[in-house]
Amino acid sequence: MDGYNTYKSPLTDRYAGAEMSYNWSPQRKHSTWRRLWLALAESEKQLGLNISQEQIDQMKAHLDDIDFEAVAKKEAELRHDVMSHIHVFGAQCPAAMPIIHLGATSCFVTDNTEIIQMRDGLKLILGKLLKVAEILAANAEKYKNMPTLGFTHYQPAQLTTVGKRFALYLQDFTFDIERIEEEIERIPMRGVKGTTGTQASFMELFHGDHEKIRQLDRLVAEKMGFNKTVALSGQTYSRKIDYFVLSALSGIAQSAYKFAGDIRLLANLKEIEEPFEKHQVGSSAMAYKRNPMRSERICALSRYLMNLPLNAAQTHSVQWFERTLDDSANRRLSLPESFLAADIILSLVANVANGMQVWPKVIEKHVMRELPFMATENILMAAVSAGGNRQELHEAIRQHSMDAGRRVKAEGASNDLIERLAADPLFAKVSPKFHEILAPSQFVGRAPQQVDDFLKNVFEPLKARLASYENVKMDAINV
Repeated sequence: MDGYNTYKSPLTDRYAGAEMSYNWSPQRKHSTWRRLWLALAESEKQLGLNISQEQIDQMKAHLDDIDFEAVAKKEAELRHDVMSHIHVFGAQCPAAMPIIHLGATSCFVTDNTEIIQMRDGLKLILGKLLKVAEILAANAEKYKNMPTLGFTHYQPAQLTTVGKRFALYLQDFTFDIERIEEEIERIPMRGVKGTTGTQASFMELFHGDHEKIRQLDRLVAEKMGFNKTVALSGQTYSRKIDYFVLSALSGIAQSAYKFAGDIRLLANLKEIEEPFEKHQVGSSAMAYKRNPMRSERICALSRYLMNLPLNAAQTHSVQWFERTLDDSANRRLSLPESFLAADIILSLVANVANGMQVWPKVIEKHVMRELPFMATENILMAAVSAGGNRQELHEAIRQHSMDAGRRVKAEGASNDLIERLAADPLFAKVSPKFHEILAPSQFVGRAPQQVDDFLKNVFEPLKARLASYENVKMDAINV
């Protein structure tokens, strides 16, 4: 029962996937510290410092076997997390102890590791984004020809198609894909910059050889999978980088919120509903209810994520001079939680989009309830073409529309506008064609073709370009 006596973050305990949770775990963090110390030592050796192969080999042998209990004991003594890990790592590789962290400051391991975690987290996010996009693209294709009411101001408007609406969601997520791709490409490593960013300690180690220090910065970055480092840093890299990354994740939350919000509204209309398990309970009191709980969860987590970039913006703005430590506690929360929230949001969107139910008959019923009003212009044009007086016909349609609308609103009756027009002698010549004029497919414009064009010209090339990111596991979702 001990596990129930302490707070656990829902983001890891209930929602987020294993891969993203691991990416921000203590094991990943501190094994990356050790890899950074190894990369630093190897690079210093390459550039002529007195570091033996035995020291390198000992470090290589203990990159992942971290004794966290020993670290905790040492930190209680030293009150410094980085030095505690240096001592425990050094005890495992005693020959290397004298050269571990040589010339470096704490931010060498902490900042560089956070950059690595963000880069790798973005790659996981990009893979899930592509999976979400594929599902939305399949729905766009499947339903591209199905007419449905458009809504402006949440009032019935010109028809669109169910597929066109899915293509609009897809377009939002393609914007996010492109933004995440950009962040992956441009995120730089902090590199080897020294205590206040001046590399003064390395000037001592390399006897003032500026070129070797430049090489050291490049070598360490290359060993950690980066092709560039920040041009300048104080003790820390500019926290604007955090803001750029978290803002990109916020964009995903915006897209997801739009999608899930629409599904919630459509669920009320019973046109489209999210997955509902065989034994799922919608309400503890009202047994008949089928609440859009997954979509609501998407909205809840998205709202949380959209607010997290503000932490990064404010943190950057108050970083006095070369550094201050009031960023640390904030970033320990905002960085991992942004990624964890984005991760589960995408898993939920994929789950909803992949398993939702579309009810064509309900959609058709709603279309036909409103279509008579929308079709009046087409009826007017057809009647004029058949020899009618435009002004006279217009007035007749206006009067019939008002009467029919009043009946719908005041009596709750069905819309009988078409029956009224068919019975009016002014429309006798065109009334036999009303069924053709009223075909919903005549009112969707180029929506089906727009879907085809978008899939062909935008999504498929994007998908092909980023195919290497698609092999990301979509985690099971605890709903």
